[in-house]
Amino acid sequence: MAPDADRRDRLRAGLDRTREDVAAACAEAGREPDSVRLIVVTKTFPASDAAILLEAGQSDLGENRDQEAAPKAAELAAQGLRPTWHFVGQLQRNKARSVARYADWVHSVDRVRLVDALDKAAAAESRVLDSLIQVSLDGDTSRGGTPAAETTALAERIAAAESLRLRGVMAVAPLGWDSAKAFELLAECSQNVQRVEPAATEISAGMSGDFRAAVAAGATMVRLGRNVLGTRGPMA
Repeated sequence: MAPDADRRDRLRAGLDRTREDVAAACAEAGREPDSVRLIVVTKTFPASDAAILLEAGQSDLGENRDQEAAPKAAELAAQGLRPTWHFVGQLQRNKARSVARYADWVHSVDRVRLVDALDKAAAAESRVLDSLIQVSLDGDTSRGGTPAAETTALAERIAAAESLRLRGVMAVAPLGWDSAKAFELLAECSQNVQRVEPAATEISAGMSGDFRAAVAAGATMVRLGRNVLGTRGPMA
């Protein structure tokens, strides 16, 4: 079903407002607006919303569950629409082949076995995946991420992979942490990764509640959803 005009107007207004907010955060940090890439996370929202965003010039879209992302990507592709897909959620090895078919970026590479699975899957699809190391800033890996102390070793493994391109780091600020301190630690991890691969300068950090602190700490990508799309519906 085609989206109604009201939904199209609300999404365009939300996108414009969010872009202005990100630009303002950049200005506060003494940075240029184009130094931060906005990734609109479309999880739980339909492909029709994603299509509206693409029509409005928003090419970077994020998803965190393959079960939702794969059919959504296929639905858009059938319409001739090809966003830059960012997979931002925890990833199981058995989903690597599926994710490698549509994702351009994987933000959540956090262990050697996943590196190997993604490398094999990307090679089978004749693709190269831009990869970010997800860092667990507090060391609790149950929510995904590798401990900060282990980022260098994982970076070396990704850099050696034939079908992965090491691009930087990603993290979520731990609950109860001061966001500014969390993202300062992530910036330090970024420096360690750049010693392995100088071109791996991307820092994916900041969501709806803390993106300003992330931009101030040097984030090059922010992952925002409800700012643009509104309140999320129930998970499928």
